[in-house]
Amino acid sequence: MKTVKKASEMTTKELAAYIDYSVLKPEFTEEEIIALTKDGVKLGCATICINPGYMELCEPYVKGTDTMLCPVTDFPFGTSSTQSRVEQIENVAKYDTVKEVDIVANFGWLKEGLYDKVTEDLKACAEAVHKYGREIKVILETDALNEEQIRKGCECCVEAGVDFVKTSTGFLTGFELKGAAPEVIEIIMDQLKGRAKVKGSGCIRTREHFLKLIDMGIDRMGVGYKSVPVVLDLEK
Repeated sequence: MKTVKKASEMTTKELAAYIDYSVLKPEFTEEEIIALTKDGVKLGCATICINPGYMELCEPYVKGTDTMLCPVTDFPFGTSSTQSRVEQIENVAKYDTVKEVDIVANFGWLKEGLYDKVTEDLKACAEAVHKYGREIKVILETDALNEEQIRKGCECCVEAGVDFVKTSTGFLTGFELKGAAPEVIEIIMDQLKGRAKVKGSGCIRTREHFLKLIDMGIDRMGVGYKSVPVVLDLEK
């Protein structure tokens, strides 16, 4: 999403609208989840990314605001059956406070070159989300993939009718972690050519990185709760 205004000239509110505020750590208490949700709403973030079990806990704090919920399904592995994935999606997409639903692609299949299976699975997931008038973001887990697999994953997403292609879960281990590095975002943007929106997530911890991705034309970014005040330059 190319903008006329440079990111460095945007207001805090304009910048916050690019953020999916990540509240996904399994060790969070309900008290912590509520506090972080309130913080994301106060800042005007696009969504609060939460685990599906906390929908009813978080709903009251986003109702009537510009911020909505983005439940993350089949997270962080993306290896459940298609039937299970669709059921998880339908359990959360029915809520009026949901803006989008994130799901993890089966990146083991992407590594193996099983692209038809990936597409078929994601198409079922996309149809389940769209039935409720929401949008779907698909996490490719790019740090586990090579460039060809990333590009093929993008094509699977387009063919499946996905709304956003996203880089990372932030929970991958055993790989070199680049997350939403500009060179990774560049590959995705080059492959998609505007056929789907782009979300960067993982390793967005500096304001410079955050602003650069906006100027590149990214549509959304997943930012962890510790990094949100840093990228918005609130720690003064």
